[in-house]
Amino acid sequence: MDKMRERDRIILVDDDMTILNIGKNTLIDKYDVFTIPSGEKLFKILERVKPKMILLDVEMPGLNGYEIIKKLKADPVTAPIPVIFLTAKSDSDSELIGLSLGAIDYISKPFSPPLLLKRIEVHLLVEEQKNELKDYNENLEQMVAEKTKTVLEMQNVVLKTMAELVECRDDVTGGHIERTTGYLRIMLDAMLEHDDYKHILSTWNIEQLVLSAQLHDVGKITIKDNILLKPAKLSVEEFTEMKKHTESGVQIIQKIKSTTDENAFLNYAEILSASHHEKWDGTGYPRGLKGEEIPLPGRLMAVVDVYDALTNERPYKKAFSHEVALEIIKADSGIYFDPKLVEVFIAHEQDFRMLNIGLSL
Repeated sequence: MDKMRERDRIILVDDDMTILNIGKNTLIDKYDVFTIPSGEKLFKILERVKPKMILLDVEMPGLNGYEIIKKLKADPVTAPIPVIFLTAKSDSDSELIGLSLGAIDYISKPFSPPLLLKRIEVHLLVEEQKNELKDYNENLEQMVAEKTKTVLEMQNVVLKTMAELVECRDDVTGGHIERTTGYLRIMLDAMLEHDDYKHILSTWNIEQLVLSAQLHDVGKITIKDNILLKPAKLSVEEFTEMKKHTESGVQIIQKIKSTTDENAFLNYAEILSASHHEKWDGTGYPRGLKGEEIPLPGRLMAVVDVYDALTNERPYKKAFSHEVALEIIKADSGIYFDPKLVEVFIAHEQDFRMLNIGLSL
């Protein structure tokens, strides 16, 4: 009989006893939970307990969450412990501060117990895969023969896990990542046969680009649910917040890159996150780039991202037919989209239609 696997330890730090009780009751069936009412007591228990994760309140008397995470990340012993912020704050700037200090995510209070469990599960899986990737790098000389295959597999796991985290937040658009990466491959295969693009694509790692496309919307994990899942048109203020997901995504990807030496595969992800909402006429965001100032991967992602948004239901709209989406993209050639890429799309629009049908069955 196999020895029972030791349960992961999680420390929950909050000065609100109600939150501590709810959190413990939510997690106790799967994890060994330590509930701590202050930052000062947290550091005492860390002298004898090494948790797999810390759930940390932002606003507390004494040491607040920001001060605590600074101390954690400054100590080589506690720096690797992943931290998720629990916050009642509603502004994304506060959340970005936490992410920049080293937090891996934030959860709004009061939290949904099932969502809390899912976030923890996904992040622990991410950490496990990162550790495996680190172990792989340390033993690279013994694994040279299998390097390319194994690295791609590990990269794919990390990317898929992060992508699943996004779709966990944005579950009404489930399948978006799978569809957009499929559409991207259609465009890339077509462009390899196009004289205007052959020389450019010859310098790209196509497989890394396609895999990295899974993270183009990773910044959405910083967007509040009441905005992300709103079943109506966003207000000007809400849309301003939504637009921040591009820059938030860049910061998240840069943070991941800083934790591993094997990070070249994330370069494409950073470009895609930053530029997939730029428009050919310069009216896009976040930088208002125009024409060929927009990186080609971002111009590509814009086409496939909009096609998928048009042909699938969203909280604020019904799905359009393939034919309607085709006409909209044609009309926006030279406005929203690179005209040459629209030509490639039109030439292969039936491939898009068939893939959309196949993935919808």
